[in-house]
Amino acid sequence: MAAEKKTNPRADYIRANYTKFEYQIPMRDGVKLFTSVYIPNDDSKSYPIMMQRTPYRVAPYGVSKYKTRLGPSASFEKDGFIFVFQDVRGKYMSEGTFVNMRPQDAYKRGKKATDDATDTYDTIDWLVKNLPSNNGKVGMWGTSYPGYYTSVGAINSHPALKAISPQAPIADWFFDDFHRNGAFVTPMAFIFFDSFDKKREGTHAHSFSRMNSETPDGYEFFKNLGPLSNVNEKYFKGDRQFWNELTQHPNYDEYWQARDVLQHLKDTKPATLVVGGWYDTEDLYGPLYTYQTMSNKNKKEHIKMVMGPWSHGQWNSSAGGQSLGEANFGFDTSKWFQEEIQLPFFKQHLKDAKDAKLATATMFETGSNRWRKFDVWPPKNGNKTTWYLNKNESFSSDKVNTGASEYISDPNKPVPHSAKVSRGWDRPYMVEDQRFAARRPDVLVFETDVLDQDMTIAGAIDLDLWFSTTQSSADIVVKLVDVFPGKDENNDRVDSKTGNRHELVRWGVIRGRFRDSMSEPKPFTPNKPTQVKFDLYDVLHTFKRGHKVQIQIQSSMFPFIDMNPQKYVDNIFEAKEEDFVKAFHKIHHTNKHPSAISFSTIN
Repeated sequence: MAAEKKTNPRADYIRANYTKFEYQIPMRDGVKLFTSVYIPNDDSKSYPIMMQRTPYRVAPYGVSKYKTRLGPSASFEKDGFIFVFQDVRGKYMSEGTFVNMRPQDAYKRGKKATDDATDTYDTIDWLVKNLPSNNGKVGMWGTSYPGYYTSVGAINSHPALKAISPQAPIADWFFDDFHRNGAFVTPMAFIFFDSFDKKREGTHAHSFSRMNSETPDGYEFFKNLGPLSNVNEKYFKGDRQFWNELTQHPNYDEYWQARDVLQHLKDTKPATLVVGGWYDTEDLYGPLYTYQTMSNKNKKEHIKMVMGPWSHGQWNSSAGGQSLGEANFGFDTSKWFQEEIQLPFFKQHLKDAKDAKLATATMFETGSNRWRKFDVWPPKNGNKTTWYLNKNESFSSDKVNTGASEYISDPNKPVPHSAKVSRGWDRPYMVEDQRFAARRPDVLVFETDVLDQDMTIAGAIDLDLWFSTTQSSADIVVKLVDVFPGKDENNDRVDSKTGNRHELVRWGVIRGRFRDSMSEPKPFTPNKPTQVKFDLYDVLHTFKRGHKVQIQIQSSMFPFIDMNPQKYVDNIFEAKEEDFVKAFHKIHHTNKHPSAISFSTIN
């Protein structure tokens, strides 16, 4: 007896209630962009347009082949919208040349000049003039790269573009995705550009295949790869254009500055809902800084933000918002967001539905696992707190003249970013138990006493460290960790599931050469205490009574972050084997050189 074919109710609903069309929409320079459109079969009323522009394919191609999901959630499809998907310029079935993070400068170059913002404008103009049953209002949404294209749509936007939701939007690739304060995210860039950066010859519907994997162990793979100068010789053979450009621009120069989309997000008109995840290992900088930039440069009331306990795009899941890796949030946070925030937002601005009454910032408080609403983010009523790193790796509000804490950093045996074997670009490590790192000799651990009351941190964590090294170059990685008690306070028994868990709350890194300027790097003077300041991106986390706050400091996080040679070279992408040397680093904590952590607490 033949196996019964599984049904997909959502896909079946779309197939029965929408008709698909395909168009080549002309841009102002004559280039045509492939666009697929799904229009409700019920033509008795008009509908707003929901559009997504993507470099990742609008497949399946062909008017008889349908997507299995159209809207941000199934509720959108049942509520009724016209859904539009477009291959961006130079990708898949669209004409033209693709440029990664294309500089958005057409408005400076004249009427016929094009960029992603003008392509969005021209597309919307064509849609509202040519699609039947549209009500003249357009919304945009997208996650990651499509989130970036959503942000870009707000630059000198078309009057019909009424609402946008940039979700985990790329904002600046020297801080998002492939860089973190100048440190390079090797596996993400390597895996991504292996297929995405291949040059195409004309339009095509298929995706390029990736190279065959040699091992599931990313730590082993990238350690065997050696210096990044080996990538082209061993794998890419010089034919990945953006990889080559990236490696030729190791500093935050004009090349990267031109690709910073934040500089263009002034006086934007569409109502905006920025969405991000506290545990997004790809794009955490993007949503936080997109919100701050748009909020500071616009009338604040039309700029909203949501941050949930999610990995990259997890808020789009139909049943995956309750947990991430080893962390559990108590309920389906993704579904709550989809039904209580996202759909009401778009209905208000595209369908003239009732006011969604959204807070300026709707933020999930990890640790206590609840949603909170704020009129401004970060909250203005926080109490600024400074804690100092002291001897015996203690951590408190008392500043004590106690010397320095030393640790080794060996490029031949870097600290892994995760205890689990993975390709090196994984997501659950963002909440992983950090005991595997705390017990290594190349990781410093500073810890408070047990808290006698709950403490909620809101906003960024500012680091003011005094650092020295026996060599001339180093990375500094700092982790904020929530240390659970060993026993369950309800029964005074050892908790076998979460007892003594060291849950990662936030981590950050700075490539030491960029401590004073991202554009003008400089080496450390060996053995000289040097002030290094940077911040860990925003958190909203409650350390519960009975827990401890922990800070871990290390100088490698491999393979997620490439290994610093620790011998200063002008361009790390050109470093050779002999440049990678062992070093001893110190965190100083004296009256003259006090290393401190500052943050704000709220009730």
